[in-house]
Amino acid sequence: MPEPRILDPCCGPRMMWFDRQNPAVLFGDCRSETLTVPDRSHGRADGTRIIHVCPDMRMDFRALPFPDCSFRLVTFDPPHLVRAGAKSWLAAKYGALGPDWRDDLRLGFSECFRVLEPEGVLVFKWSETQVGLRDVLALTPWPPLFGNTSGKKAGTHWLVFMKWK
Repeated sequence: MPEPRILDPCCGPRMMWFDRQNPAVLFGDCRSETLTVPDRSHGRADGTRIIHVCPDMRMDFRALPFPDCSFRLVTFDPPHLVRAGAKSWLAAKYGALGPDWRDDLRLGFSECFRVLEPEGVLVFKWSETQVGLRDVLALTPWPPLFGNTSGKKAGTHWLVFMKWK
């Protein structure tokens, strides 16, 4: 099989993927763990949720271990929480940003664009529950082409970028 042409450097539990084992995708994350967290919304009798974060490769989205222009498509769904409780299932599922989140996201965007081929596509997913989309977009070197900016009430935004030559 050829090398994967799609990179997801913050895959977490691969929740957005229809095919969570797609061989065209290299799933990466800084974590590799199975967590059991309190969550009564899933209907489990014991009131817990099990979250599996099992990347193909451990990596830091701020310093990707790939040469320039390695992928045709990159999905960037970084952690979006800056405040989360120690037992938060959202933090367990998605991770949490540190106090230097602006620098982290700026580096993440830079790295995602670096590993994209010319005319490669970046799909960015963001939930503005704690940090507004406008604040995040100020950290990217390229403007988005289009997307779904659903507003804070709907929560999740999907934006598409292209790396120009």
